[in-house]
Amino acid sequence: MSKNRSESASAGLRERLETAVAALRGSSVPGEPYRPGETGAIVEDRSFDGRIVERYWLNPPFAYAAVTYDDDESQHRYHAVEPELDRFESDLIETLYDDVRTPLLYGSHEGPPEEALRTELRRRLERYGVELNVAGFYRLYYYLYREFQGFGRIDPLMHDPHIEDISCDGYGIPLYAYHEAYQDIETDVSFEEDELDDYVVGMAQQAGQHLSVGSPIVGTTLRDGSRAELALGEEVTPHGSAFTIRKYSDEPLTPIDLLEYGTYSLEQMAYLWMAIEHNKNIVFAGGTASGKTTSMNAISMFIPPRSKLITIEDTRELSLHHDNWLSCVTRERLDAAADVTMYDLLRASLRHRPEYILVGEVRGEEAITLFQAMNTGHTTLSTMHADSVQTVINRLENEPINVPRSMVQSLDVLCVQTLARFEGKRVRRANTIAEIDGIDQRTGDLDYTGAYRWDSGADSFEERTANLMGEIRDERGWSKAELLEELRRRQRFLQFLREREITAFERFTAMVNQYYVAPDRVMERIESASEGIDIDAEAVGVEGE
Repeated sequence: MSKNRSESASAGLRERLETAVAALRGSSVPGEPYRPGETGAIVEDRSFDGRIVERYWLNPPFAYAAVTYDDDESQHRYHAVEPELDRFESDLIETLYDDVRTPLLYGSHEGPPEEALRTELRRRLERYGVELNVAGFYRLYYYLYREFQGFGRIDPLMHDPHIEDISCDGYGIPLYAYHEAYQDIETDVSFEEDELDDYVVGMAQQAGQHLSVGSPIVGTTLRDGSRAELALGEEVTPHGSAFTIRKYSDEPLTPIDLLEYGTYSLEQMAYLWMAIEHNKNIVFAGGTASGKTTSMNAISMFIPPRSKLITIEDTRELSLHHDNWLSCVTRERLDAAADVTMYDLLRASLRHRPEYILVGEVRGEEAITLFQAMNTGHTTLSTMHADSVQTVINRLENEPINVPRSMVQSLDVLCVQTLARFEGKRVRRANTIAEIDGIDQRTGDLDYTGAYRWDSGADSFEERTANLMGEIRDERGWSKAELLEELRRRQRFLQFLREREITAFERFTAMVNQYYVAPDRVMERIESASEGIDIDAEAVGVEGE
């Protein structure tokens, strides 16, 4: 909350409210829930400068988004529309912030926090003798909830599933959001100096971090799992305090989503599925916002069921539906001796005897341990910041990572992703999928082969030489025809899930697990469904048989 709030004004309003109780003994506070269409709107329709492109709910019935287009400036603008308070309600909410805080923090409330807040709000309003209708009660409830359980001023943006990133660049500057339909779009949300300083400090404190003039930068994880980079004051960010939030999705993307978005082709997805199952080590590389972590999370859904899986991250981003999964996150403290680094976690994870290790991002001394794990039979997946195959190799072999070339050759597959423009839209694509072949005995260089390459002109993927499939064929004792048939079956399986729009990660993982249990039975049912026999997607599995 802003430091400009006047304590004396708040105390004066509280006194006036309490002295009015006797005169308003007949007042009432609604006890029933809000019913749209019966008790009045909480947030009203509004008019905007520019042409309205679309509106949609963010947090119904409290807030909605309105996207407008300015024909003169040729740009979109994002409006986060919340309930409007009249002058009395505005003064009242300031008093309620103070009076409700203590009982919410230290009171003994049972049930969910939403019910505790409604109970405390009702109690305070009855004490003040304030009479409200249902819509008025829930307008106050919304702002209290936004303050104590939500994200304050940016709460509507945090509720928007179409927004990936939120950026604040300083005092009085409109926030920008990265929207999946409009890309970088200016919003109508901004912060003045005192309230922005308070806001970033509050975000850090809620995440258990320390942010001050002496330590003006901190990266942390918010309570919903979103990643936040915070800066305080004007020393390191001359325009004032700043923050960037990379939103966390409770529903991670699956390989079917990646197919729908065109990030990978059906052939590439079957290729990666085979690689995962047969314990090949994979690195996903790319620039910022190229989707490398999202792809690693999605591809890891192909890990066979009951395999021991460990994830290691700086901030929690990976989300899996796997029974035998241990999630590890680094810890930073003011005392460096109390830190738990990625290197510490990776070294300790080897004692858990994992079959698969997923590392959020390789950038330092942990890389040596990761490649040692590859050499001792652990299958690893990780990400790196790099925009080409050669850049990945150079980063691995040089400061500060310094992995010996003889160890780098333990890497099997390298997927380089890019954030590009196609037909006026930003798209994420697997620019290159390369296979590490080993060290050239003549030159001493690390050889690699391009298995797939993205043709940016046609927005299509070209298949080249995939030696890895030959290795898998030899491991399994398959003929070339048997290998091709297995790849075809997996492509057909994935296409079936795509046609049936099975994108929920729990359902997707369950279907993949069923394929591992009885692939022939699953494919028989898929073929029956494709021939017009009425079989629900849920019935394709063989669980319980």
